[in-house]
Amino acid sequence: MRRNLFLIYAAAWLRSFGIGFLGVVLGVLLFRRGFSSTEIGFVIAAGLAGAAAGTVFITWRADRIGRKRTLVALSLLTSIGAAALIFNLPIAALVALSFVGMVNGMGTDRSAAYALEQAVIPGLVSDQVRTWTLAWYSLVLDSSGALGALAAGIPALAQHRWGVEVARSYFVLLIGYAVINVVSAAIYLLLSPDIEISRATLPEIAGEAISSEGKSTVRRISRLFFIDAFGGGFLVDALVAYWFFRRFGITESGLAALFFAVHILNALSHLGAAFLAKRIGLLKTMIFTHLPSSVFLILVPLAPTATWAMILFLLRESLVEMDVPTRQSYIAAVVKPSERTYASGVTNLTRNGGWAAASSVAGIFMQDVAFSAPLMLGGGLKILYDLLLWRSFRHVKPPEERISVPAVK
Repeated sequence: MRRNLFLIYAAAWLRSFGIGFLGVVLGVLLFRRGFSSTEIGFVIAAGLAGAAAGTVFITWRADRIGRKRTLVALSLLTSIGAAALIFNLPIAALVALSFVGMVNGMGTDRSAAYALEQAVIPGLVSDQVRTWTLAWYSLVLDSSGALGALAAGIPALAQHRWGVEVARSYFVLLIGYAVINVVSAAIYLLLSPDIEISRATLPEIAGEAISSEGKSTVRRISRLFFIDAFGGGFLVDALVAYWFFRRFGITESGLAALFFAVHILNALSHLGAAFLAKRIGLLKTMIFTHLPSSVFLILVPLAPTATWAMILFLLRESLVEMDVPTRQSYIAAVVKPSERTYASGVTNLTRNGGWAAASSVAGIFMQDVAFSAPLMLGGGLKILYDLLLWRSFRHVKPPEERISVPAVK
């Protein structure tokens, strides 16, 4: 079991490194190549739509064809996404390859592989350590994403120190992005059969006999997750980095440092979330940390200087990801173990759809409504989500939080 966890963490670390890098440079890179805000939004949306399509596949087919095979295939497809960015392609080809390669401009890992790993990990540990294990998994992702974001400063550094053209540095880094996803695929090949689902239960897992209670729970929570994700689609790292770049003139090296700090705060917050959930519960941790983070976000566009905008943004990022391991643990806890791939796939698919839908119009809002409109809209929608989630699920508790009544002797 520990060996499988280590391998999953290692492959996820590599994948998240590339995503952290892309989250910082994607919008700026495309802007430097002459694409408009609207076109940048379309490219980001296409990548998220590709991730959504991959999540559809894992929801219904991953347990049948094998979780290991699926993870390998997803890693290889992701490496193809680098081709969309290595070459200066026209917008139509760029959008198409971004979809196939599931190019992730969010800056945080919300890929189809991520959704499948969420279903695998709870089955490798007990309920008592499920939240902590997912918290460490999230820490691995965000610490790697932090280093990836820091790597985004290499082109500016190479130009300043050694006179290397920025375009040349981007080319080398994007080649590296393709390579690390191939290495991830190789790591997944080492996973043992313990991660697979028994063939005897495949009809149930495939969704043909998911319990009515399980379907109801997943539907209810997915509708709410769509609201949260739609708000998040206005706030993908690529767009936020682009906003700081255009609003305050922060360069790639400055953005790299900012988003490195963002991911470090995200990573540390996961452990804080597991600690807090042990004391006040999973749902309360999700909501009572997420809601104030949205308030900080809404204040960012109102900041008079770049310094204040970055401070407010970092305050937001110190809280916003605390709902990630708690949400993953909560979903795994409120459905049957045999329904976890279905639940993880459907909820992540819903979230990917919300991100793709919002990011496809975020550029239009930036260009035609107000440049800061995505930040305001995103924060407002996330506050609405928190309130609705509390109203709908405050009485639904995971097994470890239910009070057991001692038997009468």
